[in-house]
Amino acid sequence: MEPRPVTTTLIQRFSGASLGARVLRSSLLTVGSFGFSQALRLGGNLILTRLLFPEAFGLMALLTVFLMGLMQFSDVGVTPAILQSRRGDDRDFLDTAWTIQVLRGIGLWLTACAFAWPMAAFYDQPQLLQLLPVAGLALLIVGFRPTRMDSANRHLRLGRVTLLELATQTLGVVSAVLLAWATGSVWALVISGLISSLFEVVANSAFLAGGRNRFRMEAEARHELVNFGKWIFLSTVCGFFFSQGDKILIGKYLSLEAFGVYNIGYFLASFPMLLGGMVTRKVLIPIYRESPPRASRENFRRLRKMRFAVTGPLLLLVASFGLCGHWLVTLMYDSRYLAAGAVTVIVACMQMPQIVVQTYDQAALAAGDSRSFFVLALTRAVLMIGCILVGLETYGLIGALLGYGAAFLLAYPVVVWLARRMGVWDPLHDLVFALLGAALALVAISLNWSAVTALAAQGG
Repeated sequence: MEPRPVTTTLIQRFSGASLGARVLRSSLLTVGSFGFSQALRLGGNLILTRLLFPEAFGLMALLTVFLMGLMQFSDVGVTPAILQSRRGDDRDFLDTAWTIQVLRGIGLWLTACAFAWPMAAFYDQPQLLQLLPVAGLALLIVGFRPTRMDSANRHLRLGRVTLLELATQTLGVVSAVLLAWATGSVWALVISGLISSLFEVVANSAFLAGGRNRFRMEAEARHELVNFGKWIFLSTVCGFFFSQGDKILIGKYLSLEAFGVYNIGYFLASFPMLLGGMVTRKVLIPIYRESPPRASRENFRRLRKMRFAVTGPLLLLVASFGLCGHWLVTLMYDSRYLAAGAVTVIVACMQMPQIVVQTYDQAALAAGDSRSFFVLALTRAVLMIGCILVGLETYGLIGALLGYGAAFLLAYPVVVWLARRMGVWDPLHDLVFALLGAALALVAISLNWSAVTALAAQGG
């Protein structure tokens, strides 16, 4: 029997409606979309750093942190609820979820308006008084996002969704560059965010398959969403402090210019973490739901192969930013941003522990166990805030970056607890990539030691 050509085998793997084929297609689309969007963001960022001053990026970072905080402080888990619920395709359930989402968006914008003055006073930045209410309109707009997007994700049919995401991101970057060229103001970043949000809602409503959402509040659906979402709400509050704790604290401790430089460095180093998070959120819940690892040894082994295939490339990618981060910043940015090179190197090295374990937490959501997910989120948030605060007080910015990495390491026992509870822990995977990550981090720090020590000498 003659062996089949490689191209034929690949086509067969990617074709059909099986779980494996849908996972491969969805993963490839997600990675391709992420690569394009990050290249687009990087190109736009390079242009914007020449059109705007570092203070503009600092102001936008403060706005982004606050708006993300509002979203996460009010998240009731509509998307994961649709992904895992047995009623995830029911029209009444979807319309109830959409209605809750719209009401939430209205409340978020009103809250942003109310917090404009306190935020401006806390950070001593009067511009925030005008910027925040306008930027907050994006929260109102995205509240109208159609549940068709979640339905496509639920069934791992992401082709058209991905194309619309890329179109939205392209419009956002292009509009930001044009507005920055015309105004030279941070308003360019704010207005471009509103343009892309509006386009996202309109385009997905017009071009995705599925019924049009209508206002509805079915009692049974509301009960399920609230019961599942109460722990998601608490988890996302914790997730906000976990993911944004560095910016909250560093933004308060450092000057606005230094904070802008920090965000440039963090932006470069965060590519692999963002990619891993996007893949796991879009792909893992459907996998865990349709092929539970506890159901058979075969399912567990299939998940192990997938986990190795995801973690290996991501770890190498984050290591590449650790190795070359300082060189990249020197090559792409002007002298005002050189300190961002050392930030990129250190942040990349500190993120390696999280890259190793990031495929575990979605198992709890797939099983409907949002309470265990909350326990992990709370642990991570407390450790992140505590470690960064201690680091800032002790060694300034360098201490904060080291605290950032320490938080990931200290959270590992709770990650193992959750993974064992869900039947997905893979100690072989963790050991192999922990050793590889530690070795790569040591090499990266050694090769960039002069840049790291120069950053430490600058203080916080």
